[in-house]
Amino acid sequence: MIELPPELESPPVPWTRRHLLDLESLSAAEITTALDVAQSFKDATRDCKDKLPTLAGVTSVNLFFEDSTRTRTSFSLAARRLGADNIEFSASSSSVSKGETLLDTAKTIESMQIDAMVVRHRSPGAPQMLAKNLDCCVINAGDGPHEHPTQGLLDILTIRQHRGAIAGLTVALVGDIAHSRTARSNIWGLQKLGAHVIVCGPSTLVSKQWEKLGVEVSHDLDDIVARCDVLNLLRIQFERQYTRPFPSVREYALLYAMNRERMEQAKEDILIMAPGPINRGVEVTPEVADGSQSVILHQVNNGLAVRMAALYLVAKAPR
Repeated sequence: MIELPPELESPPVPWTRRHLLDLESLSAAEITTALDVAQSFKDATRDCKDKLPTLAGVTSVNLFFEDSTRTRTSFSLAARRLGADNIEFSASSSSVSKGETLLDTAKTIESMQIDAMVVRHRSPGAPQMLAKNLDCCVINAGDGPHEHPTQGLLDILTIRQHRGAIAGLTVALVGDIAHSRTARSNIWGLQKLGAHVIVCGPSTLVSKQWEKLGVEVSHDLDDIVARCDVLNLLRIQFERQYTRPFPSVREYALLYAMNRERMEQAKEDILIMAPGPINRGVEVTPEVADGSQSVILHQVNNGLAVRMAALYLVAKAPR
């Protein structure tokens, strides 16, 4: 275990929130603080390999009601890297399966002296409801199609590491915008930091209503790809859809998959991103996903740093 860097010995001044529920309500200064703290943790721990005693004595719980690989694992590792105790909650083997409410379950767990609760739930607003009714800190790890703030932060951190600044960049979010919590968090965070955001996909998944959030709407990837500095390729979320939004997966891939031919139209230094899990051959072809302009695995590593920052910021925030 290594010593805590001086800049992390006390909570950053712009951050006073005990919960991280979304990026919509955060200011540009707060988003920048979260990114700076994540980068400090990444640097201080040799890309999140080493441990810090920052949260010794703190106990966090992962309260997940939906499947997850990257988010759940990285929150567990983040807590351990900072010296905190971490508890894993399984909805399938809990009293929820016997009819207990989400709030009663959360209060029962909180009574075991929990300091921070990381919540993923299929219902939008579930983490916000818990934050209003619990004394512990709450972090939103994804609430239905609403928001996924730490995913938005890690995407933005990845862009900042490779481009130096967000302001002035053109970032396209391509795919299932209608059902994507990642898209919403990215839109709020990127715009507050000065990026131009394009949402692109079939009209059944990308409504013109998105223009009300200040983004550009496109239904033609070939029309926008040459203008983009970053492409974030989102998974088609069939599990959240009641009807098929396009005739076939093959047709979607022909129109919207990032492939070798579209890479030839793009800027030489374009960044290819995907929040995962990626469906090779649907949103992106293997040669692009594994190519030199892909930063998909960088996103995964940054996810650990961002979740360390999230736990630290809410746990150290003034009560």
